[in-house]
This record gives sequence, structure tokens and C-alpha cells, in this order.
Amino acid sequence: MNKAFTRESDGEDDDEPVQPPLPAGGKNYITPQGCARLRAELLGLIDDERPKVVEAVHWAAKNGDRSENGDYLYGKKRLREIDRRIRFLTKRLEIAEVTDPSLHHGGEQVFFGATVTYADEQGAERTVTIKGIDEAESSQGEVSWISPIARTLLRARVGDVLQLATPAGVREIEVLAVRYPPPQASA
Repeated sequence: MNKAFTRESDGEDDDEPVQPPLPAGGKNYITPQGCARLRAELLGLIDDERPKVVEAVHWAAKNGDRSENGDYLYGKKRLREIDRRIRFLTKRLEIAEVTDPSLHHGGEQVFFGATVTYADEQGAERTVTIKGIDEAESSQGEVSWISPIARTLLRARVGDVLQLATPAGVREIEVLAVRYPPPQASA
């Protein structure tokens, strides 16, 4: 058979994007703000973006030869991406355990949602906020609750000296401060 007439799979289009894994049997902790952000993204995809793309694909399909129709091909690819993201967000929101860090406001022990300042052996200080897997933004100083630094810090108190396992070896860190967001006034 001539190779020119074999159908190649579109495997690269259908690969699931790499998403942060959940610990086996673990919970998907998330802050109320993170849950609201994911829910808003899901609703935006369902109510706004997906209908626009479906309309564009429908319009492009009416224009004739679909094999060479860029609008149609791109629209179908984008539709697959949107549907994949909708499935992912739906699954994550179904298993989300919303945890309000403001409940620990004023406390000195590190729990989910804490903003922790710590110092390493050289005295360099770092501040991280422990967030959910789906909401942590490392560029904002946020770490996932399953990250090595967060696992080391969880349940520690101000003044504790902890052993942090790193690729360069075990390092000591000291917890300097723990902060939580203030409780929201209910309306």
C-alpha cells in the first residue's frame, strides 16, 4: 500500500495536557477564591467561548471542502481543546474540597492557605502561600499543598526548625511568621 494514502492519526491534537496529579486517595483542597475562579472559567467556556467556536465551525463547514478549510480545521481543533478543558474542570470541581484559610486567622500553626515566611541556613528569607494544586501560581509565591516545601511546613509553628529534603541534600529552614487572610464579613 502506498504510504501517501494511509491515514495518520491526529494523536498530538488529542493528547491530554499534563495536569498536576492528585495524591492517590487524597483530596483536592482549594480555597474559596480558587474554586470561584475555576467555576468562572468553566462557565465562560460553556456559555461564551464554546458557542462562538461551534458557530464558526458551522459557518466554515458550509463553505465547501473541509479538508482544505483552515477555519473548519482550526475550529474543530479548538473545539476539542475546549471540550477537554471543560471535562478537566468539571472533574476537578466535583472532587474539590473547599477549605477557607481565614478560619485559622491569627493562628501560629501552618495549615492549608497559610502564608509562611521562613529562613534557610544562610539566612535568606522566602515567603510562600500554600494553595490548591489547581490554583497555585509559582510566579506569585504560591506553592501547591503537595509540594515538598508545603509538606515540610504543614503543621509547623513559628520558631520551628525543619528539615527540608532538596535535590542538593537536606537543608534546615526556620519558620519565622505565619499569616492567614482575615475572615470575610458575611453580607
